[in-house]
Amino acid sequence: MNLQNGVLEHSEAGGILPRIKGGLASIGFSPLGLVLIVIVAVLPFVPPFNQEHILRWLIMGAFLAAQAVAFDFTAGYINVVNFGFAAILGVGAYTSAILANTSPVLAVQPGISPWIGIWVGALLAGIIGLGLGILTLRLRGIFAAVMAWFVGIALMGLVRNMTPLTRGPLGMAPRSLLETTSNRPYFYVILAMLLVVYITLKLVTRSKYGLAFKAIGQNFDAARASGINPTTYRVFNFTLSAFFAGWLGGFYAHYLGSLTPATVMHTSKTVEVLALAYIGGRGSLWGGMAVAFPFVFFIEALRSNLSDLPGLHLVIYGVLMILVMVYYPGGLAGLYAWAKDKLSGLLKRGDKPAVPQVEG
Repeated sequence: MNLQNGVLEHSEAGGILPRIKGGLASIGFSPLGLVLIVIVAVLPFVPPFNQEHILRWLIMGAFLAAQAVAFDFTAGYINVVNFGFAAILGVGAYTSAILANTSPVLAVQPGISPWIGIWVGALLAGIIGLGLGILTLRLRGIFAAVMAWFVGIALMGLVRNMTPLTRGPLGMAPRSLLETTSNRPYFYVILAMLLVVYITLKLVTRSKYGLAFKAIGQNFDAARASGINPTTYRVFNFTLSAFFAGWLGGFYAHYLGSLTPATVMHTSKTVEVLALAYIGGRGSLWGGMAVAFPFVFFIEALRSNLSDLPGLHLVIYGVLMILVMVYYPGGLAGLYAWAKDKLSGLLKRGDKPAVPQVEG
């Protein structure tokens, strides 16, 4: 009986790991991914990452990672590059900043809490995404991307010229999200936002919506012929991606404390996010997230040591994108899948029993 209990206990214990893996997989994480997230979460307590300037790099890494996930949700699944992504993020940032304003330098002083304002900014950005999705319904490929770019330019022009509300090129100084001068609390806020964006969009891509997105991205006409309504799914995709962009924009405004149209809404900001998503692996969601952190540290190190070469990071982004698209279009996610398959094949080959030799 004890032996039977021991066998039963062993089998139950052996079943825990598959359950854990299954639970992680259901929200888009592998055991390795969970370990990396835990490592990132404890970094602010480990020297030298506990220094304020390095904490700032970690915050920007998580901020760019969340943007890359939201951007890849559109570019990687319905095959439309949203060149207006940064402008939509800027709409969320400016909306939240204006709602939180208490200074007489602006025409209005609503004084609403930034914690509420970032959700209002996200909602307005989502509405813009809804309109952008409708505008691009009949367009494909480069035409849809150009339309999104034009909308982004229009939004940036509006912000630049609505000086009573935004102060235009002079910029504005939004209220802080937290009553602290330390960067550590901000890091955990943006890390939590990153996880919410990733898990939500991963769950969506694993639903029937995700299957429809992939069908539309791979072959628009074939998807429509199979009974998928591209209108519904494309509008939903743009709306959700824009909603999260606006949400992240609200955090940016109340963390950085400084907003100008050029620093938050310019197309070059979209290009940075695009590069991360493509280098990480288009259509993976997690690829851009994994690439963002080391890239931020690399770029900030270059800026610190080569301050007389402004814009060098964009050149590096461009070169890496060319190399990835020419030699390895799958990016980091594709490389990981290839290495995983190779390792799995080697392990299976090693487990095969040796074939006995028959002596003649």
